[in-house]
Amino acid sequence: MSYQTLEVVADGPVLHVRLNRPDVRNAFNGVVVDELSAAFAAVDADARTRVVVLSGNGKSFSAGADLAWMQEQAGLPREANARSAERMARMFLAIARCKKPVVGRLFGHALGGGTGLAAAVDIALCSEDCVFGLTEVKLGIVPAVISPFVMQKIGVGRARTLFLTGERFDGKEAQRIGLVARAVPMAELDAAVAKSVGELLSAGPAAVASAKELIRTVGPLSLEDAIPVTSAWIAELRATTEAREGFAAFLDKRKPGWMA
Repeated sequence: MSYQTLEVVADGPVLHVRLNRPDVRNAFNGVVVDELSAAFAAVDADARTRVVVLSGNGKSFSAGADLAWMQEQAGLPREANARSAERMARMFLAIARCKKPVVGRLFGHALGGGTGLAAAVDIALCSEDCVFGLTEVKLGIVPAVISPFVMQKIGVGRARTLFLTGERFDGKEAQRIGLVARAVPMAELDAAVAKSVGELLSAGPAAVASAKELIRTVGPLSLEDAIPVTSAWIAELRATTEAREGFAAFLDKRKPGWMA
């Protein structure tokens, strides 16, 4: 596929999806929303891709939604405005529900919807000086469509402060509150991304996809309700071809087939 606002490059089993509007700090408009949704739908159907790295070109990851575009949407009839907002929400959902693991490479600014993207990916890695913020209240709005993704990462308690104040915070604070997995000096960011990608590629691809689904399924359950679900889960999974290969490779002291 060809894209107007994304740069999509395959490097073997790793697909790099880069926001490509550097002149506006990779702020997203309707085209970005639709293209990100399409790109992640294509990933799900692509057997060659095992890991996705989401990043941005230029000096910032993403400054969030393009305010000129947001202003245009506000002027639409009510139903059209609501459909536009739902398309944006489903873009975040497409990233969060991607069957392949998604690593975020964050730097510069990750404000508003950029913070939402950090919450939607599986493993967010950022530079220590990356600037985050749920800054929507400064504009008279709220971080509505990204709120469920952000609250899953940082919890309701921290959201009560950050949603209301709109304050900005750096990568170290983002790591402290659980928004990102690691914050490192900018010079070390690519190495941190490469390490995470390497760890993911060393794992069974079906197992990684199953782990993502396990979190989604078991997370809301009580300990008692989880027992039949998790028991059936492991019983089925350990009988698969991939698991048999993993067991055999470990016992034979060799790399499993998916690393060949």
